[in-house]
Amino acid sequence: MKPVKLLAGAVILFAAIQIVPYGRDHKNPPITGEPQWDSPRTLELFNRACKDCHSNNTVWPWYSSVAPASWLTQVDVSFGRDAFNVSEWGRPEENEGEKAAEEVRKGKMPVFIYLPAHPEAKLNGAEKEELVKGLVATFGDKKSAGKDKN
Repeated sequence: MKPVKLLAGAVILFAAIQIVPYGRDHKNPPITGEPQWDSPRTLELFNRACKDCHSNNTVWPWYSSVAPASWLTQVDVSFGRDAFNVSEWGRPEENEGEKAAEEVRKGKMPVFIYLPAHPEAKLNGAEKEELVKGLVATFGDKKSAGKDKN
């Protein structure tokens, strides 16, 4: 009887958290500017691995409407857009484009939790290197820029 009560409690809890309104506002704000990409290949790799969180052209999958996944998705997209948003290019104070290559180089992007639901975003070593080089060519590289000044 105890497993039945646990299951019933879990179902009730799952249903109850669906009432929380956070994470269901799936609006893509207008695109107000875009960077000049160094190549179509960089744009292709960016679109595959980065676009959903770092642009205003997010594809909202079905699970982004079901709590608690909707909460995590909303937080990730909001943080991603705040840090680096190619759809609002021309507002450098709002974008950290020069850090993009370093994040990919270190393996921090795309974030590990994104990959199981988006296997196309997983880049092999050659693709990762191509993306890093393309991001440096498109946005610069803060690390390299600092070395050039000395």
